[in-house]
Amino acid sequence: MAAKILVVEDEHAIRLALKGLLKREGHEVQLAEDGEVATALLRDQAFDLVITDLALGRGASGMDVLRVAKEERPETAVIMITAHGSEKIAVEAMKSGADDYVPKPFDNDELRVVVARSLERHRLARENRALRERLQREFGFDQLIGSGPKMRRVFETIQKVAETDLSVLIRGESGTGKELVAQALHESSRRRAQPFVAVNCAAINRELVESELFGHEKGAFTGADARRIGRFEAADGGTIFLDEIGDMAPETQAKVLRVLEERKLERVGSTETIEVDVRVVSATHRDLEERAREGAFREDLYYRLKVVEIELPPLRERIEDLPALSGRFLGQVAERLEREKKVLAEDALARLSRHDWPGNVRELRNVLERAAVLASGPEIRESDLSLDLATDGELAESPSESPDLDIPFSEAKKQTVERFERRYLSEALREHEGNVSRTANAIGMVRQSLQQKIRELGLKADEFRKRR
Repeated sequence: MAAKILVVEDEHAIRLALKGLLKREGHEVQLAEDGEVATALLRDQAFDLVITDLALGRGASGMDVLRVAKEERPETAVIMITAHGSEKIAVEAMKSGADDYVPKPFDNDELRVVVARSLERHRLARENRALRERLQREFGFDQLIGSGPKMRRVFETIQKVAETDLSVLIRGESGTGKELVAQALHESSRRRAQPFVAVNCAAINRELVESELFGHEKGAFTGADARRIGRFEAADGGTIFLDEIGDMAPETQAKVLRVLEERKLERVGSTETIEVDVRVVSATHRDLEERAREGAFREDLYYRLKVVEIELPPLRERIEDLPALSGRFLGQVAERLEREKKVLAEDALARLSRHDWPGNVRELRNVLERAAVLASGPEIRESDLSLDLATDGELAESPSESPDLDIPFSEAKKQTVERFERRYLSEALREHEGNVSRTANAIGMVRQSLQQKIRELGLKADEFRKRR
């Protein structure tokens, strides 16, 4: 990644050597022979990285350069060059915001790695700031919509474990929003200002997965033309999200287990041990217990990953959230396209409620985005929806509970609402083992109102009690 770098060094030979080294790496380099020139440049221009000697000959010191760099543009990365015996001062500099330090005489390869690591960390930090702003608009914690007992359990678990460093395993079908939950965990944690690095284990070539996760040295294998920082190293201080962890090769699983247990790794082709501090959040749609029994997934890794487990329900089990989810997605589409927000007509909502949603929330979003573009009026009608009829299913307990499309729409709507209520209350009663008082408290209803609704829908609380 090419960057704009300011080198602050009072020794002419070292200054030129650094310039040559960095330019060969493809960076744009400016030089300053003392702290006064450096601070003037920092107040006038934006730099991606500043490399400054800690002990400059006269005027402003390296610590002054660091202070000005962080005051003017906090996102600027700063690396300190230290003389022998000044390591304690370098540590103080890092406490004041420096990213790293390199002792004199420095090794060129070591400096390249430190520069690449600092630039990558700050690139990820910038991306994460932009992502956090987008997430607050689109996918923030408040965007995890759900009013049923299963989604409330998800919210409660996120709130309880976000501030810890416990490993979290997120389960759920494709399209249920597993990465969204991982983002919410990161954004609600003390690591929120550090990188969030997502890796889709199923999408990486099996031969390259270790290089992707742990990095590699130049010449480690054919095509390794330069040293590369891996995803774990890039996520140092933050969170790494391992999506589709169930598809990871057994030999890679052993190395991931070591990182979890020892917080150490080696790049491919290197014997150097690197310490990393990362919180691991993983996700899968596979049955890891079954894969462990088959020998396809390490049992010890499975238990390390699932210290805390979050189960995301499929959309067909939370149909009551369709109106809120649809409203949110349509608002996002309108904002992105700079158009007036469209609303769902009643026939469209009824149609959505009869769909099985094999693609879950992701499918709903895609359907609504298409409909918002294709609908000619301010409302999205049933005719504007593009749904695969072959995937439609009956969410009702029996065929007789599915709305009859040949009856008046008002009656069909009533049947649809009743179906929502029956499924929602059945889930809530099952969650609380048929205890009406606990169920009413959990869903925010008066006990007497809930009892009346149970009678109206023909439900029986006793049927949801566990048999002893």
